[in-house]
Order: sequence, then C-alpha cells, then structure tokens
Amino acid sequence: MPTRKTAAGERALVTRTRAALDGLEHLVGGMGTAALALLALTGLLAVAVSCLAGVGLRLIPTALRGLRAVADRERARLSRWGPEIVSPDPVPGRWRAALAQPAVRRELAWVSLHATLGLLLGVLGLTLPFSGVRDLLYPLYWWLLPASEVVSAGLGWRTDDWPGAFAVSPLSLGWFVLALVFIPGMARMQARPGRRLLAAPGADLALRVAQLTATRAAALDAHATELRRIERALHDGTQNRIVAVNVLLGAARRAVARDPATADELLDRAQDAAEQALAELRAVVRGILPPVLDERSLPDALSGLAAACPVPCRIDAEVPGRCPASVEATAYFVVAEALTNIAKHSRARRAVVTVRGTGDRLRLSIADDGRGGAAEDGGSGLGGMRRRAEAHDGTFELTSPPGGPTTVIVSLPCGL
Repeated sequence: MPTRKTAAGERALVTRTRAALDGLEHLVGGMGTAALALLALTGLLAVAVSCLAGVGLRLIPTALRGLRAVADRERARLSRWGPEIVSPDPVPGRWRAALAQPAVRRELAWVSLHATLGLLLGVLGLTLPFSGVRDLLYPLYWWLLPASEVVSAGLGWRTDDWPGAFAVSPLSLGWFVLALVFIPGMARMQARPGRRLLAAPGADLALRVAQLTATRAAALDAHATELRRIERALHDGTQNRIVAVNVLLGAARRAVARDPATADELLDRAQDAAEQALAELRAVVRGILPPVLDERSLPDALSGLAAACPVPCRIDAEVPGRCPASVEATAYFVVAEALTNIAKHSRARRAVVTVRGTGDRLRLSIADDGRGGAAEDGGSGLGGMRRRAEAHDGTFELTSPPGGPTTVIVSLPCGL
C-alpha cells in the first residue's frame, strides 16, 4: 500500500509539474501578445487624443486595423491551446461603421484588459521560477554582488558569508512550490478575456456545425469503406472457396461409380475447401465486430492483438468502465491497423500501446521505435484510421519523423 501511495504521489507531482510548465509557456506567449496589445492601446489613445482636436478621425480605421492584427495574433495563440477562435469580418473603412462593429467594441475591451492584466500576469508568472533559480544558485554568485544587494538577499539574516549564502538556497523550494500552485491558474486567467471577448457570437456554433458536417461525411465514408472491405473479403475469399467446394463435390459425384478412390480424394479436397471457407467467413465476422469485445473487454482484446503481433508489444491499459460498442470497435481496429503497419513497414524492435479512459474521452497511443517516415498518403491504412476516428467526432494525430520514433494518438468520445 505505501508503494501505491508513493507511485500515486509521484504521478500527481509529474502531472502538476507538466501543468505548471504548460502554464508558463502560455504565460510567456500571452506576455508577448500583451506587449503588442500595450503598443496598440497606446496608439489608440494617441488617436483618441488627436480626435479631440478634430484631426484624428481619419486615423481611426487604421488604428482599429492595427488592433485587429494584434487581436488575430491572440486568436491564433489561443486556438493552438484550445478550441479555434475565428477572426471576424474585416474592419470597415469608415470610422463610424468601424466603431459600430460589435467585434471592434469587444476588441477594445480586450486590449485594455490584456495590455494591463495580461502583461502583469505574464511578468508575475516569469518572476516565480526566476526567483527560484536565483535563490538556488545564490551561493555561486553572491560574492560578485554589491554589498547592499548581498545583505538584502535573505530573510533578515546575513548573507555576506558562505554559511549565510548557502542558507538562501532552500528559499528556492518555496518559489518553485508557488510556481506549481499558481502558474496554471494564472495562465487560465490571462487567457479568459481573449476567449470571452475575441470569439465572435455564433462563430463557435458555425464552426461546430462545420465540424459535425465533416464528421458525418467521414462516418459515411468509413461506413462505405467498411462495406467494400467486407464485400471484397466475401467475394475474393469465401465465395471462391464455396465455388471450389461445389466443383469438387460435382466431380466426386461423377467419380463415385467409376473410380471410388478418386471420389474419396475429391471429397477430402472439398472438405478442406469447406473448412477454409468457414475459417475465412469467421474472420470476416470477427472483422465486423470482434466477439472478444462482447465477451470480455477492450484491454483483453488488445492483449490478444499484442500477442499475435510479430513485433514485441506491451499493452498499458487503464479503462475504468466500458465504452459504447462502436467506440471500442474503432479503438480495436485502430490498434490492429497500427500494429499491422508496425510489423510490415517500421522495422521496429518493440511497440507500446497505451490506453487511458479519462473523463469522457478514450485516448489511445501506439508508439514504436522503428525507422519513422510514415505518412497518411503512403497507402499504409493511416487515412482509414483517421476516418474511423473522425467518424466518432474524435481526433487523430501522427508523429513520425525520419529515423523514428512513430507515435499515433487517437482520442475518442466515450462518455466514461
């Protein structure tokens, strides 16, 4: 039990550290757009002052276009870390029409918040880890500092000697703990005005409709592809076997009277062909919906795939409950196709399949240490994997640089 608690604590610490690093990356990116927003806000204030003198009205559309360019940078940044934010219509050329545009008014509210609060949060976010590194390395450089800075480095004790300098280093732990605790929330707070004010009303709905339309088309394509696969399997395999059985039975019937030995041989061949046809028919049925998914579970079904894979494969699955049958079938076929590609093309020495059920998503990761260079247009079945995932409103990601490794990540909604 203590071992499990220790492992759980380590995983929580790793998760918290990753969240803090991601948050720091977001804060640094947000600080960059906040600096641009401050420049845009300064220009807008200058134009507003010039309007009091009656000479700045012509500059309003230009200043608002500059604001739109900065806002679009923030939209692009936020879209990389979450749902896409679509840019609104261009700024009109007349100043009255430009100021009357709802998107412009929301951008004016956003630039005032982001240029102040966003910039402040970015600076504070950078200060926390910087202070931790500063105190951690203090014994290495304290003797280079002026006397006034050396005296004020600690929390009231003398730091102008070696014991006092080493006593400063433990303060870095407090800074790092503050960074782990506060940076993720600060990143969300920095991004919130942009997500609320820069998204055009109705744009999210229109984007979602477009996504659902594409998903429906992908589902229809995947369904048609599956029907063609089943038809080819039945036509090219099972049907030919049954025709052969029929031919052999006819030949055996004609040979019964004149040559019983030949008839027995033909009947044996017909029986072999019938058994092969039955085996192929069972394979087609299993290809429609593997029975092991019904009888047992997705991790058990994937373990069977790993055992049959020529490349040593490890399954790491944590799924708290059952997903819908169609989702489990898609996950099964994605892993089966990926392992087939690994065995045929990757020249890998090992593969790892990771399955996690978190929230309402089922996440699959199939990685190998092969030669890489996989592409969806290479006829390796990766396009079919993408279509299967998108048919469930899921996502498909492929990372395969030349030289490897190759990683396929699929996320499916499952309602866990």
